[in-house]
Amino acid sequence: MTLASLASFAFFDISSAALIGALIFVIVLLLIIIANIRIVPQASVYVVERLGTFYQEWHTGPHFLMPFFDRVVKVVTIKEQVVDFKPQPVITKDNVTMQIDTVVFFQVTDAKQYTYGVERPMAAIENLSATTLRNIIGEMELDATLTSRDVINTKITAILDQATDRWGIKVNRVELKNILPPREIQDAMEKQMKAERERREKILQAEGEKKSAILVAEGEKESKILRAQAEKEAQILAAQAQQQAMLLRAEAVRQQKMLEAQGDAEAIQLTQQAVADSIRKLNDAAPTSQVIQLKSLEAFSKAADGKATKIIIPSEIQGLAGLTSALKSIATDNTQAQ
Repeated sequence: MTLASLASFAFFDISSAALIGALIFVIVLLLIIIANIRIVPQASVYVVERLGTFYQEWHTGPHFLMPFFDRVVKVVTIKEQVVDFKPQPVITKDNVTMQIDTVVFFQVTDAKQYTYGVERPMAAIENLSATTLRNIIGEMELDATLTSRDVINTKITAILDQATDRWGIKVNRVELKNILPPREIQDAMEKQMKAERERREKILQAEGEKKSAILVAEGEKESKILRAQAEKEAQILAAQAQQQAMLLRAEAVRQQKMLEAQGDAEAIQLTQQAVADSIRKLNDAAPTSQVIQLKSLEAFSKAADGKATKIIIPSEIQGLAGLTSALKSIATDNTQAQ
């Protein structure tokens, strides 16, 4: 092999090595660049430091991390979070020890303050809620504690929200999950509740019996009123029927008397008509004095046959003739008047 061929071969080896080294450098550089690309997901915030000092907050989207200078210190979620703390012993104003566990609903509003404001945020919130709860319950008695959950929740929420504001945390709500008094207190409360339920049951029974008695009395009252009204209406109807019957009887008697009077009047009229007719016939016959005397004797003989005990007979026949003439004139006047 000649010297020229050896030189060309060495140059080729050097060029290949440089090319390979450059290729490796490019690949490593690409890997570094790719490795330092950060994509922040939704509802998350990246806290970035540059050379150990806070640099900026990265929100949703792609970001590039300066190699060897920048680093992501903390990934903070800004979604609302729920933390259930273990029961805490608290003492009421009337010296009753209870176990109360709380549930805290909070949300990070400032990632920087959340990262640098407190070392252990959850432990800080737990201890703060425990001390605040003890302060609030210490001013209340047992009965008020058991019946004032909303008041306690409102107070502890306001205090925690104010205290955690410098940590970049917003406390939305605090709930008392369980309130567990001592066993003897629970037994006493159960007995009290049992007695209260029995008292309410007796009150309800008494009210039911009272209402039942009132309803029965009202029913009897209404029944008596209805019976009295029915009797009254029956008496009124009977009186009206009796009055109508009396009116009908009086009307019948009146009609009967009117018919009888009408009949008597018609009988009298017929009698007078008959007398007038007989007198008229007598006048038409022109009787003689002898005939009149004969008729007079017949009339007196009929009168003598009656029930009269005394009969006055005129002494003169002329008197009888005069009486007959008078009767004739009266009958004539009555006929003319009709």
